[in-house]
Amino acid sequence: MNYLVDANIYLAVIMNEPEKAGIISLTENSDLVSPEILPYEIGNAFSAMAKRGSIEKKQVEKCYAIFQKIPVRLVSVEIGNALQIAVEYNIYAYDAYYLETAKRLNLPILTLDKKMKDIANKMKIFTPEVV
Repeated sequence: MNYLVDANIYLAVIMNEPEKAGIISLTENSDLVSPEILPYEIGNAFSAMAKRGSIEKKQVEKCYAIFQKIPVRLVSVEIGNALQIAVEYNIYAYDAYYLETAKRLNLPILTLDKKMKDIANKMKIFTPEVV
């Protein structure tokens, strides 16, 4: 099965969060798809973690190297459609990019974000549970 994958899923795997095993089990033998903004969002997350002191600065490069080994197909976003979603559901455009892409490509969206799951369900986008 193919999944549209939110940035928080990659971060959970890279940072060895408790959901890691469930994510790997769910996505094993699957094709992962994300909006083309993903590397920028991941980079921003790592720099924010370093700025807050939750990871050491030297870990940023190591974490990004792990991210680069994860096979993912990056796809373009129809920003106009995403902005309509963002305004309609009062969310950030970055979250709407994932929802727009999942809807357009008819893919289930894999996310740990409860609000995004709720909106995806309203948009009739399947959101599998990570156990």
